[in-house]
Amino acid sequence: MAFDGLFTTAMVQELQVLKNGRISKIHQPNAHEIVFLVRANGKNQRLIISIHPSYSRIQLTDEAITNPAVAPLFCMVLRKHLEGGTITAIGQHGTDRIVTLDITAKNEIGDDMERRIYIEIMGRHSNFIVVDPERNLIIDSQKHLPPSVNSYRTILPGQPYKPAPPQDKINPFLIEEEQFSSLLQEVESGRDFVRLFSGFSPINGNELLYRLNSTEEQEKFSIFKTFLHSFQGINNQPNISEIDSKMGFSATALTHATTQTAEFETVSELLDKVYFGRAERERVKSQASDLERWLDNEISKLNLKIKKLTKEKADAGKLDTFQLYGELITANSYLIQKGQTEAVVDNYYEEGTTITIPLDSRKTAIENAQRFYSRYAKAKTALIMIAEQLKKADEDIEYFEMIKQQVMQASPEDIDEIREELAELGLMKERKSKKKKRPKKPSPESYVSTSGIPISVGKNNKQNDYLTFKIASRDQTWLHTKDIPGSHVVIHDPNPDEETIKEAAVLSAYFSKARESSSVPVDFTEVRHVKKPNGSKPGFVIYFEQKTLFVTPDEDLVRKLKK
Repeated sequence: MAFDGLFTTAMVQELQVLKNGRISKIHQPNAHEIVFLVRANGKNQRLIISIHPSYSRIQLTDEAITNPAVAPLFCMVLRKHLEGGTITAIGQHGTDRIVTLDITAKNEIGDDMERRIYIEIMGRHSNFIVVDPERNLIIDSQKHLPPSVNSYRTILPGQPYKPAPPQDKINPFLIEEEQFSSLLQEVESGRDFVRLFSGFSPINGNELLYRLNSTEEQEKFSIFKTFLHSFQGINNQPNISEIDSKMGFSATALTHATTQTAEFETVSELLDKVYFGRAERERVKSQASDLERWLDNEISKLNLKIKKLTKEKADAGKLDTFQLYGELITANSYLIQKGQTEAVVDNYYEEGTTITIPLDSRKTAIENAQRFYSRYAKAKTALIMIAEQLKKADEDIEYFEMIKQQVMQASPEDIDEIREELAELGLMKERKSKKKKRPKKPSPESYVSTSGIPISVGKNNKQNDYLTFKIASRDQTWLHTKDIPGSHVVIHDPNPDEETIKEAAVLSAYFSKARESSSVPVDFTEVRHVKKPNGSKPGFVIYFEQKTLFVTPDEDLVRKLKK
């Protein structure tokens, strides 16, 4: 991957569409992300800024992001200082991964005030810092860095803003041809460009070297300039490519790549493809980590229970022996005297064999026979109970595995519905909340096929039941992965075309445990043929009159069909 200084240059060029735009709303979905809704050039734009250690970035996005009911403190500070303000300038600190936004807003008495945001995209050292540019004082930051943590600079409210330490490298956009030709003598690999120039990552260093190696000496500086200009929006080609079996991305064409896997109109679209699914997963993980641990613990306990029950079943399986002992003692009672510790009798079930039966010396023959009959009856009852418990344990594991799969593929808003379901079943304690929640109808996700037909997908059991038995009409098409935990999918049309059925099947496979598989079997039938057995858990159904087709999950198609 390569969100380097050059990619930052391309992003800053793209973000110029926000210049003179008004910040209408500010949200903070989680500890790492800030979202600005900006009205610019007659259009609403969504700007996301992430300081996540693995997915730090700034970009425009069309993806919807769920916001918490109560805004965090840092978000409230941003709203106070920036909401309603106008973005007057968007820049870059040299060729570093530092983006600046200058904003003119209003203070409490309606006077203009200037604010500058520094977005430092530096992996685990990333930060979002709001500064009063007149005094160069920090108002607040997403991460606070006291002197005990960072001896070079202090990032705390009221402290002067000091940029990150400069790199002793050359700005490639300012170099002259003579200096470039001289430096080129030192270059043997793409990493030499990383060492010499600011803003370069190995992937772009290797690309530049590849282009220069296939060029005449007198044209090398021109190729160098053309390469740099591509990051300034001149004939750039945002793409994801495969290089030596590894995936990488750049804002310019990677001609040295083994394969170019995808090309995009904008660098923001590229980042949505690269990061959004993983960032969404991180949001869910931070919200549902306790739920995942609880599910793993419950599954582990059930597996131990099954192991114990299986042993008890093996022990109880001796009931035929107890019945045989009782019958043989009864048949030979006249030969057995009280006080014997064992009896050797003919086994008339196997001619010509004898069997040794252990006896209680304090009991008569008939009392010993009764003792074995009693043990036989108890073992028989135990086997029935063990079989029932094993069946329930298997069903519970299947249910928890299904919930686990739903958590893995849930959006943040789906997690609350999963918690509610577990609480309603008495499996998990309900979370206490100061605010009383209004009952909310489940909201399955909406998609539209390439033929324009609406398709709905249930992302959890509440949504599945609501979709199948409340929203869908009896003559519409229902889909589900065959014998694999997954979502209920409904095509809202009584006569969908083959392409729509195939696309809905891809959605079904994608939102199932078989997301990473190929050739996934998906059943489809009319909603009228889907039934919910009495007393069954949420999301569980039986169906008939189905047909099956095989599809491979396709994330790009799923994103394309998203309404």
